[in-house]
Amino acid sequence: MNKRGQETRKHIKKCACSLFAEKGFKQVTMKDICDAAKLSRGGLYCHYESTRQIFQEIIDDMTSEQDNEIDLRIEQNCSAVTILDEILNKYENEMLDSQSSLSIAIYEYFSIRDIANQSNTLYEQYLISANTWKKLIQYGMDRHEFNEVDISAVFDLIVFSYQGVRMYSKLMPMDKETPSRIIKEIRKILVKSGSNSDIA
Repeated sequence: MNKRGQETRKHIKKCACSLFAEKGFKQVTMKDICDAAKLSRGGLYCHYESTRQIFQEIIDDMTSEQDNEIDLRIEQNCSAVTILDEILNKYENEMLDSQSSLSIAIYEYFSIRDIANQSNTLYEQYLISANTWKKLIQYGMDRHEFNEVDISAVFDLIVFSYQGVRMYSKLMPMDKETPSRIIKEIRKILVKSGSNSDIA
């Protein structure tokens, strides 16, 4: 695909993502996305056949972006604490921004019967994310920047607390201090006291 085509797909996904965050998955139509992206019906269908295809690509992009980012930072021999802080700061900002949360849309999408009956893509994304976080935590322990922890348990604590806040923030008022309290405790579990990069 040429650069113009890639930019158009990126624009479509950006517009669609805002719609999915606002309305959930089931209420968004291809016409809604046409209008938001200011594309003709033919222009949109030239790139995507359905809202399902667009949404799945958005989910895939989100997972691969974090995976690639962490791998790159590790290859650059960056401090594990620095990498952790960058990710946790991003998570905190996302938890505070309930308007951009895709949690409801993700729930609706993966609750559709024929999608749910297929190989569970959401679980596959969970495994990819788990592998990425395990690499980072092990990297931090090997560099003696992180405490020796149960890696799988810490990952579950991170992912489910993050996703829980994002989901509940769409359904009820959320204390603005909640994300920072969660991030502080996660950091306390992982980062060795007295680490050169410990800036908390």
